[in-house]
Amino acid sequence: MIKVAVNGYNVIGRRVADAVALQRDMVLVGVAKTRPDYKAKMALQKGYKVFAADDRAVKAFEKAKVSCSGLSKDMSAEADVIIDATPDEIGAANKAMYSSLGKKAIFQGGEEHEVAGLSFVAQCNYEKAKGRQFVRVVSCNTTGLCRVLNSLDESFGVTKARVVIARRAADPDEIKKGPIDAVVLDPATIPSHHGPDVNTVLPNFPVITMALKIPTTHMHLHSLIVSLKEKSISEDKIIEEFAKTHRVMLVDSGEDGYKSTANVVDYAREIGRPRNDIYESVVWKDSVKVIDDEAYMFMAVHQEAIVIPENIDAVRAIAGQESREESISMTNRALGIFL
Repeated sequence: MIKVAVNGYNVIGRRVADAVALQRDMVLVGVAKTRPDYKAKMALQKGYKVFAADDRAVKAFEKAKVSCSGLSKDMSAEADVIIDATPDEIGAANKAMYSSLGKKAIFQGGEEHEVAGLSFVAQCNYEKAKGRQFVRVVSCNTTGLCRVLNSLDESFGVTKARVVIARRAADPDEIKKGPIDAVVLDPATIPSHHGPDVNTVLPNFPVITMALKIPTTHMHLHSLIVSLKEKSISEDKIIEEFAKTHRVMLVDSGEDGYKSTANVVDYAREIGRPRNDIYESVVWKDSVKVIDDEAYMFMAVHQEAIVIPENIDAVRAIAGQESREESISMTNRALGIFL
Protein backbone atom coordinates (compact mmCIF):
# COMPACT_ATOMS: atom_id res chain seq x y z
CA MET A 1 0.00 0.00 0.00
CA ILE A 2 1.26 3.47 -0.91
CA LYS A 3 0.84 5.83 2.03
CA VAL A 4 -0.44 9.18 0.71
CA ALA A 5 -0.83 12.48 2.54
CA VAL A 6 -2.81 15.43 1.16
CA ASN A 7 -1.52 18.87 2.13
CA GLY A 8 -4.37 21.31 1.53
CA TYR A 9 -8.06 20.43 1.69
CA ASN A 10 -10.01 22.79 -0.50
CA VAL A 11 -11.38 22.36 -4.05
CA ILE A 12 -8.71 19.93 -5.27
CA GLY A 13 -7.50 18.54 -1.94
CA ARG A 14 -10.92 17.32 -0.86
CA ARG A 15 -11.45 15.49 -4.13
CA VAL A 16 -7.94 14.04 -4.16
CA ALA A 17 -8.32 12.75 -0.59
CA ASP A 18 -11.58 11.00 -1.46
CA ALA A 19 -10.01 9.55 -4.62
CA VAL A 20 -7.01 8.23 -2.69
CA ALA A 21 -9.37 6.57 -0.19
CA LEU A 22 -11.03 4.70 -3.08
CA GLN A 23 -7.80 3.17 -4.42
CA ARG A 24 -7.13 -0.45 -3.51
CA ASP A 25 -3.36 0.10 -3.47
CA MET A 26 -3.28 3.34 -1.44
CA VAL A 27 -4.01 4.43 2.11
CA LEU A 28 -4.73 8.02 3.15
CA VAL A 29 -2.43 9.12 5.98
CA GLY A 30 -4.38 12.33 6.53
CA VAL A 31 -5.10 15.83 5.29
CA ALA A 32 -3.64 19.17 6.39
CA LYS A 33 -5.65 22.34 6.98
CA THR A 34 -4.94 25.91 8.05
CA ARG A 35 -8.33 26.47 9.72
CA PRO A 36 -10.74 24.34 11.79
CA ASP A 37 -13.66 25.21 9.50
CA TYR A 38 -16.53 23.08 8.25
CA LYS A 39 -14.21 21.42 5.73
CA ALA A 40 -11.93 20.20 8.53
CA LYS A 41 -14.97 18.91 10.42
CA MET A 42 -16.21 17.10 7.30
CA ALA A 43 -12.83 15.41 6.90
CA LEU A 44 -13.07 14.16 10.49
CA GLN A 45 -16.60 12.92 9.86
CA LYS A 46 -15.24 10.89 6.94
CA GLY A 47 -12.72 9.29 9.27
CA TYR A 48 -9.70 11.16 7.92
CA LYS A 49 -6.97 12.32 10.24
CA VAL A 50 -6.65 16.11 10.15
CA PHE A 51 -3.31 17.85 10.67
CA ALA A 52 -2.62 21.53 11.19
CA ALA A 53 -0.55 23.46 8.67
CA ASP A 54 1.60 25.19 11.32
CA ASP A 55 1.78 26.14 15.02
CA ARG A 56 -0.67 28.99 14.53
CA ALA A 57 -3.17 26.58 13.00
CA VAL A 58 -2.69 24.19 15.94
CA LYS A 59 -3.78 26.94 18.33
CA ALA A 60 -6.82 27.67 16.17
CA PHE A 61 -7.80 23.99 16.24
CA GLU A 62 -7.35 23.85 20.02
CA LYS A 63 -9.42 27.01 20.51
CA ALA A 64 -12.22 25.62 18.31
CA LYS A 65 -12.00 22.23 20.08
CA VAL A 66 -11.55 20.47 16.75
CA SER A 67 -9.40 17.33 16.77
CA CYS A 68 -5.91 17.72 15.31
CA SER A 69 -3.39 14.90 14.89
CA GLY A 70 -0.31 17.10 14.74
CA LEU A 71 1.46 19.28 12.20
CA SER A 72 1.57 18.86 8.43
CA LYS A 73 5.25 18.00 8.84
CA ASP A 74 4.26 15.06 11.08
CA MET A 75 1.76 13.92 8.45
CA SER A 76 4.35 14.21 5.68
CA ALA A 77 6.86 12.16 7.69
CA GLU A 78 4.37 9.27 7.80
CA ALA A 79 3.70 9.28 4.05
CA ASP A 80 5.42 7.76 1.04
CA VAL A 81 3.99 10.45 -1.25
CA ILE A 82 2.56 13.88 -0.45
CA ILE A 83 0.03 15.48 -2.78
CA ASP A 84 0.38 19.22 -2.27
CA ALA A 85 -2.97 20.87 -2.95
CA THR A 86 -2.21 24.14 -1.20
CA PRO A 87 -2.87 27.54 -2.86
CA ASP A 88 -0.60 28.86 -5.61
CA GLU A 89 3.05 29.35 -4.58
CA ILE A 90 2.55 27.71 -1.16
CA GLY A 91 3.44 24.36 -2.67
CA ALA A 92 6.77 25.68 -3.89
CA ALA A 93 7.50 26.93 -0.37
CA ASN A 94 6.63 23.48 1.03
CA LYS A 95 9.12 21.76 -1.26
CA ALA A 96 11.99 22.37 1.18
CA MET A 97 10.11 20.45 3.89
CA TYR A 98 9.46 17.49 1.59
CA SER A 99 13.11 17.50 0.52
CA SER A 100 14.37 17.57 4.10
CA LEU A 101 12.18 14.56 4.89
CA GLY A 102 13.35 12.74 1.76
CA LYS A 103 9.75 12.42 0.56
CA LYS A 104 8.22 12.27 -2.90
CA ALA A 105 5.68 14.98 -3.68
CA ILE A 106 3.16 15.99 -6.33
CA PHE A 107 2.47 19.67 -6.97
CA GLN A 108 -0.47 21.29 -8.77
CA GLY A 109 -0.72 23.47 -11.86
CA GLY A 110 -0.72 26.69 -9.86
CA GLU A 111 3.00 26.17 -9.34
CA GLU A 112 5.59 26.81 -12.03
CA HIS A 113 6.95 23.93 -14.12
CA GLU A 114 10.36 24.39 -12.47
CA VAL A 115 9.05 23.35 -9.04
CA ALA A 116 9.32 19.73 -10.17
CA GLY A 117 11.02 19.80 -13.57
CA LEU A 118 8.37 17.47 -15.00
CA SER A 119 4.80 18.48 -15.80
CA PHE A 120 2.50 15.46 -15.89
CA VAL A 121 -0.51 14.20 -17.84
CA ALA A 122 -0.91 10.45 -17.49
CA GLN A 123 -1.62 9.49 -21.11
CA CYS A 124 1.18 11.75 -22.41
CA ASN A 125 4.24 11.15 -20.23
CA TYR A 126 3.51 8.66 -17.45
CA GLU A 127 6.75 6.80 -18.07
CA LYS A 128 8.88 9.94 -17.62
CA ALA A 129 7.51 10.35 -14.08
CA LYS A 130 8.48 6.83 -12.99
CA GLY A 131 10.57 6.95 -9.84
CA ARG A 132 10.98 10.76 -9.75
CA GLN A 133 10.93 12.57 -6.43
CA PHE A 134 8.79 15.46 -7.64
CA VAL A 135 6.23 15.93 -10.40
CA ARG A 136 3.72 18.67 -11.19
CA VAL A 137 0.20 17.82 -12.31
CA VAL A 138 -0.72 20.57 -14.76
CA SER A 139 -3.78 22.82 -14.51
CA CYS A 140 -7.30 21.89 -15.51
CA ASN A 141 -7.19 23.62 -18.90
CA THR A 142 -3.74 22.26 -19.69
CA THR A 143 -4.84 18.74 -18.76
CA GLY A 144 -7.87 18.91 -21.03
CA LEU A 145 -5.86 20.27 -23.95
CA CYS A 146 -3.06 17.73 -23.52
CA ARG A 147 -5.44 14.78 -23.68
CA VAL A 148 -7.10 15.95 -26.88
CA LEU A 149 -4.02 17.33 -28.64
CA ASN A 150 -1.94 14.27 -27.76
CA SER A 151 -4.62 12.02 -29.24
CA LEU A 152 -4.66 14.06 -32.46
CA ASP A 153 -0.87 14.20 -32.62
CA GLU A 154 -0.42 10.47 -32.16
CA SER A 155 -3.09 9.67 -34.76
CA PHE A 156 -2.58 12.33 -37.43
CA GLY A 157 0.33 14.58 -36.43
CA VAL A 158 -0.21 18.14 -35.19
CA THR A 159 1.72 21.10 -36.62
CA LYS A 160 0.00 23.86 -34.63
CA ALA A 161 -2.91 24.42 -32.27
CA ARG A 162 -4.83 27.63 -31.61
CA VAL A 163 -7.29 27.77 -28.74
CA VAL A 164 -9.68 30.36 -27.31
CA ILE A 165 -10.61 29.58 -23.71
CA ALA A 166 -13.80 30.96 -22.16
CA ARG A 167 -12.95 30.50 -18.48
CA ARG A 168 -15.31 30.16 -15.58
CA ALA A 169 -15.06 33.22 -13.36
CA ALA A 170 -14.80 31.39 -10.03
CA ASP A 171 -15.46 28.05 -8.39
CA PRO A 172 -19.00 27.54 -7.05
CA ASP A 173 -18.08 28.20 -3.39
CA GLU A 174 -16.04 31.35 -4.09
CA ILE A 175 -18.12 34.38 -3.17
CA LYS A 176 -15.48 37.10 -3.46
CA LYS A 177 -14.70 36.76 -7.16
CA GLY A 178 -16.43 38.12 -10.27
CA PRO A 179 -17.07 39.15 -12.89
CA ILE A 180 -20.78 39.97 -12.78
CA ASP A 181 -22.33 41.12 -16.06
CA ALA A 182 -18.95 41.37 -17.75
CA VAL A 183 -16.51 39.48 -19.95
CA VAL A 184 -12.94 40.00 -18.75
CA LEU A 185 -9.87 39.45 -20.91
CA ASP A 186 -7.67 37.08 -18.92
CA PRO A 187 -5.19 38.33 -20.00
CA ALA A 188 -5.47 40.76 -22.90
CA THR A 189 -1.94 39.83 -23.99
CA ILE A 190 -1.47 36.82 -26.26
CA PRO A 191 -0.67 34.02 -25.73
CA SER A 192 -2.19 33.28 -22.35
CA HIS A 193 -0.14 31.03 -20.08
CA HIS A 194 -2.07 27.93 -21.10
CA GLY A 195 -0.32 27.34 -24.44
CA PRO A 196 3.22 27.50 -23.02
CA ASP A 197 2.04 25.24 -20.20
CA VAL A 198 0.80 22.64 -22.69
CA ASN A 199 4.27 22.76 -24.24
CA THR A 200 5.84 21.66 -20.94
CA VAL A 201 4.09 18.32 -21.62
CA LEU A 202 3.82 18.33 -25.43
CA PRO A 203 6.84 20.29 -26.71
CA ASN A 204 6.81 19.29 -30.37
CA PHE A 205 4.32 21.79 -31.82
CA PRO A 206 3.28 25.37 -30.97
CA VAL A 207 0.10 25.99 -28.98
CA ILE A 208 -1.24 29.55 -29.04
CA THR A 209 -3.98 30.33 -26.53
CA MET A 210 -6.26 33.28 -25.79
CA ALA A 211 -8.36 33.42 -22.62
CA LEU A 212 -11.27 35.36 -21.18
CA LYS A 213 -13.46 35.08 -18.08
CA ILE A 214 -17.23 34.78 -18.27
CA PRO A 215 -19.88 34.94 -15.50
CA THR A 216 -20.28 31.21 -14.79
CA THR A 217 -18.85 28.89 -12.16
CA HIS A 218 -19.10 25.34 -13.45
CA MET A 219 -16.89 24.73 -16.50
CA HIS A 220 -14.45 26.21 -19.01
CA LEU A 221 -15.22 26.05 -22.74
CA HIS A 222 -12.43 25.76 -25.35
CA SER A 223 -12.68 26.56 -29.04
CA LEU A 224 -9.90 24.63 -30.83
CA ILE A 225 -8.38 25.03 -34.29
CA VAL A 226 -5.75 22.33 -34.84
CA SER A 227 -3.53 22.10 -37.94
CA LEU A 228 -2.80 18.49 -38.90
CA LYS A 229 0.10 16.93 -40.79
CA GLU A 230 -2.02 14.22 -42.35
CA LYS A 231 -4.25 15.55 -45.12
CA SER A 232 -7.85 14.72 -46.00
CA ILE A 233 -8.79 13.47 -42.54
CA SER A 234 -12.53 13.03 -42.09
CA GLU A 235 -14.53 14.20 -39.10
CA ASP A 236 -15.59 10.60 -38.48
CA LYS A 237 -11.97 9.50 -38.22
CA ILE A 238 -11.21 12.13 -35.59
CA ILE A 239 -14.32 11.17 -33.63
CA GLU A 240 -13.31 7.51 -33.89
CA GLU A 241 -9.89 8.29 -32.38
CA PHE A 242 -11.40 10.37 -29.56
CA ALA A 243 -13.76 7.48 -28.77
CA LYS A 244 -10.67 5.35 -28.05
CA THR A 245 -8.84 8.02 -26.05
CA HIS A 246 -8.67 7.71 -22.28
CA ARG A 247 -10.68 10.33 -20.39
CA VAL A 248 -12.22 11.99 -23.42
CA MET A 249 -16.03 12.05 -23.38
CA LEU A 250 -17.94 12.60 -26.63
CA VAL A 251 -21.32 14.34 -26.45
CA ASP A 252 -23.77 15.55 -29.08
CA SER A 253 -25.91 18.69 -29.07
CA GLY A 254 -28.49 17.16 -31.40
CA GLU A 255 -30.55 14.15 -30.46
CA ASP A 256 -28.63 13.69 -27.18
CA GLY A 257 -29.41 17.27 -26.14
CA TYR A 258 -26.03 18.38 -24.75
CA LYS A 259 -26.55 22.00 -25.78
CA SER A 260 -24.50 23.57 -22.97
CA THR A 261 -22.09 22.90 -20.14
CA ALA A 262 -25.14 22.84 -17.84
CA ASN A 263 -26.32 19.67 -19.61
CA VAL A 264 -22.93 18.06 -19.06
CA VAL A 265 -23.06 18.89 -15.34
CA ASP A 266 -26.59 17.49 -15.23
CA TYR A 267 -25.32 14.24 -16.77
CA ALA A 268 -22.72 13.90 -14.03
CA ARG A 269 -25.41 14.54 -11.43
CA GLU A 270 -27.74 11.94 -12.90
CA ILE A 271 -25.14 9.15 -13.04
CA GLY A 272 -24.30 9.80 -9.39
CA ARG A 273 -20.84 11.31 -9.68
CA PRO A 274 -19.66 12.80 -6.36
CA ARG A 275 -20.13 16.59 -6.38
CA ASN A 276 -21.32 16.28 -10.03
CA ASP A 277 -17.65 15.86 -11.00
CA ILE A 278 -16.61 15.41 -14.62
CA TYR A 279 -13.12 13.92 -14.86
CA GLU A 280 -13.10 13.75 -18.66
CA SER A 281 -12.33 16.25 -21.40
CA VAL A 282 -15.76 16.76 -22.99
CA VAL A 283 -15.78 17.13 -26.80
CA TRP A 284 -18.92 17.89 -28.80
CA LYS A 285 -18.66 15.40 -31.66
CA ASP A 286 -21.07 17.42 -33.82
CA SER A 287 -18.71 20.39 -33.47
CA VAL A 288 -15.81 18.46 -35.02
CA LYS A 289 -15.21 19.90 -38.46
CA VAL A 290 -12.28 19.53 -40.88
CA ILE A 291 -11.58 22.32 -43.38
CA ASP A 292 -8.49 21.76 -45.52
CA ASP A 293 -5.85 20.56 -43.02
CA GLU A 294 -7.46 22.11 -39.94
CA ALA A 295 -9.71 20.45 -37.36
CA TYR A 296 -12.20 22.57 -35.41
CA MET A 297 -14.07 21.59 -32.24
CA PHE A 298 -15.53 22.68 -28.90
CA MET A 299 -14.32 21.13 -25.63
CA ALA A 300 -15.50 21.63 -22.04
CA VAL A 301 -13.32 21.25 -18.94
CA HIS A 302 -14.62 20.84 -15.39
CA GLN A 303 -12.04 22.84 -13.47
CA GLU A 304 -12.77 21.23 -10.10
CA ALA A 305 -12.38 17.61 -11.15
CA ILE A 306 -10.40 16.98 -14.33
CA VAL A 307 -6.99 16.79 -12.60
CA ILE A 308 -8.11 14.30 -9.92
CA PRO A 309 -7.34 11.11 -11.90
CA GLU A 310 -3.99 12.63 -12.96
CA ASN A 311 -3.00 13.07 -9.32
CA ILE A 312 -3.78 9.43 -8.59
CA ASP A 313 -1.81 8.20 -11.59
CA ALA A 314 1.08 10.49 -10.60
CA VAL A 315 1.21 8.78 -7.19
CA ARG A 316 1.68 5.37 -8.83
CA ALA A 317 4.20 6.74 -11.30
CA ILE A 318 6.56 8.31 -8.77
CA ALA A 319 6.10 5.35 -6.43
CA GLY A 320 7.42 3.24 -9.30
CA GLN A 321 4.37 1.00 -9.41
CA GLU A 322 2.16 -0.13 -12.30
CA SER A 323 2.43 0.63 -15.99
CA ARG A 324 0.61 3.56 -17.56
CA GLU A 325 -2.23 1.41 -18.86
CA GLU A 326 -2.56 -0.47 -15.56
CA SER A 327 -2.64 2.72 -13.51
CA ILE A 328 -5.12 4.52 -15.78
CA SER A 329 -7.37 1.46 -15.73
CA MET A 330 -7.23 1.17 -11.92
CA THR A 331 -7.94 4.87 -11.44
CA ASN A 332 -10.78 4.86 -13.96
CA ARG A 333 -12.49 1.91 -12.30
CA ALA A 334 -12.22 3.47 -8.85
CA LEU A 335 -13.63 6.82 -10.01
CA GLY A 336 -16.31 5.46 -12.36
CA ILE A 337 -14.67 6.73 -15.55
CA PHE A 338 -15.88 4.63 -18.47
CA LEU A 339 -12.79 5.02 -20.72
